[in-house]
Amino acid sequence: MSAIKHKEQRVGVFIDTQNLYHSARHLYKSYVNFSQVVKDALGGRNLIRAVAYVITTETGEERGFFGALEKAGIETKTKNLQVFFGGAKKADWDVGIAIDAVKMAHKLDAIVIVSGDGDFVPLADFLKNTYGCQVEVVAFGKSASGRLIETADSFLDLDSNPKKYLLQNRRQ
Repeated sequence: MSAIKHKEQRVGVFIDTQNLYHSARHLYKSYVNFSQVVKDALGGRNLIRAVAYVITTETGEERGFFGALEKAGIETKTKNLQVFFGGAKKADWDVGIAIDAVKMAHKLDAIVIVSGDGDFVPLADFLKNTYGCQVEVVAFGKSASGRLIETADSFLDLDSNPKKYLLQNRRQ
């Protein structure tokens, strides 16, 4: 799988922040360097929009993280953490990411899905077949859906160089 990439391409980057956060924590006990991920996903092409889909909590401890994303040129879309009776929690942006990618597709040549979640396979197929967009996936390969990787026009495996894509010297 090899996608054609050139500097005139208009690119949208859609980041499933929770997916990458949990993969990095589980695999490496570390945090993701989202700025580096976006930079490498772009590969010198024309960024139209980079959006990180994030969850807010009652404590608000994530505000510094949101500020760092925005400083790196990554727009944030927030949703409150849902806490259900009995203590179960849910933080899911899959539908929001899919809707935004579809709404933006007519303005983009390439759509980068930064997630390993197999739920995005139908989205990737739809974007390719309906809009003719090149669909690229960026994720930690060890925790990414094989079907999503197969569906993508290209795949950037963050496991290929984890030190490059993880923040160093952070307290765990």
